[in-house]
Amino acid sequence: MKEEQIIQLLEAFFQNSDLTDCFVTEVLVTGNKIMVFADSDTEMGLDRCRTISRYLESHFDETQVFGEKYTLEVSSPGIGKPLKFNRQYVKNIGRKVEVSIKGQAEKVVGILKEVDGECISVEFEVKEKIGKKNVKKIILQKIENKEIEKIIVKISF
Repeated sequence: MKEEQIIQLLEAFFQNSDLTDCFVTEVLVTGNKIMVFADSDTEMGLDRCRTISRYLESHFDETQVFGEKYTLEVSSPGIGKPLKFNRQYVKNIGRKVEVSIKGQAEKVVGILKEVDGECISVEFEVKEKIGKKNVKKIILQKIENKEIEKIIVKISF
């Protein structure tokens, strides 16, 4: 069974269950090891991961697509995994993000302020020297989705 088939299987399951706000961000299949990363528009907790895992296990056991011995891991993408979908951007409005822009070495780091279908807006602070004074300036930068190479939520301690 290929990654795309597992994604389609889960999309159908989500539509016909109480997990309608869930979606798959990534599936990795290496031999008999299957890793599924799922997220939701609200909260993706342990119970939801367990429900998805049990559904997949019953399907894999019934069809024997991976034989009798396989390893299945289901989790949310977790910290450090890049955001891939607009749905994830919306969920993370107000959080600190690091955006890598295609063709640019410097990353944009700031607060994700706004998301629309075509772009995101990130707010960050810059210091400018005006005369002898250092002045802080707030910049709101719009970045088109097609320009985003990678966006990661940064955790502040």
